[in-house]
This record gives sequence, structure tokens and C-alpha cells, in this order.
Amino acid sequence: MTQSSAAPVSAFLRHHYRHFNAAALIDASDAYVRHLDQGGKMMVTLAGAMSTAELGLSLAEMIRQDKVHAITCTGANLEEDIYNLVAHDHYERVPNYRDLTPEQEQGLLERHFNRVTDTCIPEAEAIRRIEKAILDEWTAADQKGERYFPHEFMYRILLSGKLEQYYQIDPKNSWMLAAAQKNLPIIVPGWEDSTTGNIFASHVIDGNIKNVHTVRSGIEYMMYLAEHYTEVTKTASLGFFQIGGGIAGDFPICVVPMLHQDLQRTEVPLWGYFCQISDSTTSYGSYSGAVPNEKITWGKLGIETPKYIIESDASIVAPLVFALVLGW
Repeated sequence: MTQSSAAPVSAFLRHHYRHFNAAALIDASDAYVRHLDQGGKMMVTLAGAMSTAELGLSLAEMIRQDKVHAITCTGANLEEDIYNLVAHDHYERVPNYRDLTPEQEQGLLERHFNRVTDTCIPEAEAIRRIEKAILDEWTAADQKGERYFPHEFMYRILLSGKLEQYYQIDPKNSWMLAAAQKNLPIIVPGWEDSTTGNIFASHVIDGNIKNVHTVRSGIEYMMYLAEHYTEVTKTASLGFFQIGGGIAGDFPICVVPMLHQDLQRTEVPLWGYFCQISDSTTSYGSYSGAVPNEKITWGKLGIETPKYIIESDASIVAPLVFALVLGW
């Protein structure tokens, strides 16, 4: 595959990334493109704090160009992309975060900053702006007896335009906004373990929200994913591009063995492509550190499934893979 001078990032990678994890990055990217070229679809899973790492700079364009067809992410990644959208100018970076004393950490707390590695999220400008907008949606749905998934509530506040006055980045760099405009399927397992989830729980406790089921649950997400996977794979192979580990990856990949073993839908195909970016040490008993072949025994991948693992920092690797897929 040749690259023109109009794609300088891809040309650089193809010239220099020839061995070891660098070569795995190229191989996985090329297989991603082949999967799409053959009519396949792709799910991307986001663990960690990739939204705070501003993955939207590349992921949003992947969504717009139909290189991503579904996303599974943690509740934190769902909300933190929108935090960045509305409060970017108020963030603070702490390059020497490894050297902070407990007293300095307390100082950040007293200034209402929540630290994610070297990046401090401003509570008032980010979290509370979202709270007002989403509380209105929760309350309206609660009063009408309606129920929506966490990502659907986020889509509603984004598409309503309520937050536009607060935008502090170019909106084309928000992957959540791109997803909302595409109505992209999003799965958010464990949403309760997020700032927005905590806020929802507090409003139920206070009685502002009467029905705790106004926000649909993780079990319902699995049921939704089962039907979505079954329908999509009637006409296309669905691939799995995993960024990090944890629940964002483990939850959705399990849908295939569930369909086969628990629902007896044995005609449903296995995942058609698999790649994981992980800095977890390969080890016994670790999901994030398991090699892809282990997933064969769980009925998730097959012998012929293209399988890749790139052992590196996802904040470095994921944008490079996306650059190759996009032809940048």
C-alpha cells in the first residue's frame, strides 16, 4: 500500500514503524481498513480517560467518515467529552503530577478541580453545567413516565442546542457530538460508576426524580446490544477495536457467547476482527492482560479471526491507528 505526500502522518508511520509494537500498529490498522473494505462494521470500546485525553480530535472524524459504527465506553468517557466541549478553557494541566504532595492535591480539591493524571477538570464550569441541562431532561422524562439510556439523555442535551453557548472547542472535535448527529449506537456498562451517575442517584435520593428506572440499566444495555449485534451481523461482520481494558471491553465482547450459549442463536457469527491497545502486562488471571487467543476458549473469537494486540499507551497509539485508517 503506497501513501502520497498528501498523507504525511501515514507516510511517516509506514516508513518508520517496521518492527515490534510499531509493526503491530501498522498490521492492525491495515486489517481494520480491510475489514471495512470487505463490508464489515466496527465497534470501538473506550476505557480509561480517553475523552479527557481529547481522543475526539481523531475519533470524531472516524465517526463522521463511517469508520466507527458503534461505541462501548465507560460513563466517564461519555460525560468527559462533553465536559471538554463546554469547559476546555478552564482546565488546568499539571505536568509534574507525579511530584504532587498530598497538600497540593488538597489545594486542587479546594479550588474545585478533579485531577485525571496531568489534567484537572473544573467542577463548576464542566460538571455543574452538564448537571443543569441533564437534570431538565431527567425530570421531563420522569414526569412523562419515559425511560432512556444514559447516552440518549446526553444526545438530547447536545442536539437541543442548550449547551452551544458554552462551547470552548471547535465542535467538530467532540466525538459525542459527532455520535449524536449520527445517532450512533452507544453502550455504557456501569454508567452508575460515573459523575453523572452519582448525580442521578443523588436526585433520586432527594426525591427530585421519582423513578430510579428513568435511566435504563446495564442489563437493558446488554439486551439492546444482543439485538443490535444479531441484526447487524445478518448482513455484515462486526469487528472489535478495544482501547484499554476493563468493563468497556469485557461487557460488549461477551454478547457473542451469550447469544450462542444462553439464547441458542448459534447462527450468529463471532466477532470478525479484534484489536486491543493495552499497556497491561500479559499475565495469568487478568482480562486486560490476556492474549487474544484466550478469547477463543470463551466463544468470542475464532481461529480465523484477525487478532492484534498493541502493547503501548493508548493515548499515543489510538490517534495513530485512526490516522492510518483515515489516510492522514
